[in-house]
Amino acid sequence: MPRVKIGAKRRDAAFINVDIAHLRYLDIKALRSRWRISFGRDAPPQLARHLLFASLAYRLQTEVMGDLDAETVRFLEKIELAPSKKAAVPLTQAFEQRRRDLFPGTVLSRQWGGQHHRVMVLEGGFAWEGRTYSSLSEIAKSITGTKWNGPRFFGLRDNKPSQPAR
Repeated sequence: MPRVKIGAKRRDAAFINVDIAHLRYLDIKALRSRWRISFGRDAPPQLARHLLFASLAYRLQTEVMGDLDAETVRFLEKIELAPSKKAAVPLTQAFEQRRRDLFPGTVLSRQWGGQHHRVMVLEGGFAWEGRTYSSLSEIAKSITGTKWNGPRFFGLRDNKPSQPAR
């Protein structure tokens, strides 16, 4: 396989995981160097190592898979232009609802009890460990042994803020 110069754009998705794994082992000085190569300028000096890593990993992924779709960019711009965070809440609730619409082929993952669990969304249900289930709650109960809200267990629904005691 021909060697690729560090920082050169790779158009093959197979290299993304390898490149990101490589980034994990770089110290902050090396990450700043990769930043300079990828973005053509120095990284902001206050940027912590984990943020340098996350930004570079995102950049690698966007080079191969593309960036945010136009609808998401417009949504983020609306939030940014909202007069206050409170005014942006209806926008974020609408986006969360859209995000919960799961399409067949989507893979959900969750760490529980020291194990990594992956669930595939099917046309009429969900697949986990070779079996088909009609709901995420059934799978969450099988994993934990207790009753759970499936969408909440898999991170599709935020925990509601608790109400102050009266």
